[in-house]
Amino acid sequence: MTAARLYVITGAMAAGKSTTAEALARRLPRSVHLRGDVFRKMIVNGAAQMGPELREDGLAQLVLRQRLACDAARRYVEAGFSVVYQDIILGPMLAQVVEWLADLDPLVVVLAPRVDVLAERDRLRTKAGYSAEFQPSVLAEEISLRTPNIGLRLDTSDMSTEQAVDAILAFRN
Repeated sequence: MTAARLYVITGAMAAGKSTTAEALARRLPRSVHLRGDVFRKMIVNGAAQMGPELREDGLAQLVLRQRLACDAARRYVEAGFSVVYQDIILGPMLAQVVEWLADLDPLVVVLAPRVDVLAERDRLRTKAGYSAEFQPSVLAEEISLRTPNIGLRLDTSDMSTEQAVDAILAFRN
């Protein structure tokens, strides 16, 4: 039996995290695609507004979401599943998540397509994440300036999903 592995895939909105994570999970035996955002969506009342500027309650809920996802990832790995944990984990929070999961030796993958590609992908999605007040450049800057250079950073601007998955698997092995 192949050893269970943990992958953490992050990036800006419309970077291709969900698509890449799902494709990667499908290529792994006994695998789980863990979407960190599911923990935010479980809050029925009292959810804090998420965005580029977080108030205290938003930051607390973001940390809770990350802790819950890390706990779930850990349980799946312990049960023998490879986990592809995907969420927007940027800036110093990425180093914190890696610290929480350090004993599982996670491979961190930061999807970092160009800003124009983020904008175009967002335009083509059914769920728009960006607005006139919240441009893709905000998260792209967070990645380039404040997100630690951990693991594999992929500019997927000109890559297919399969090429991105191939690069991730080649990096890990």
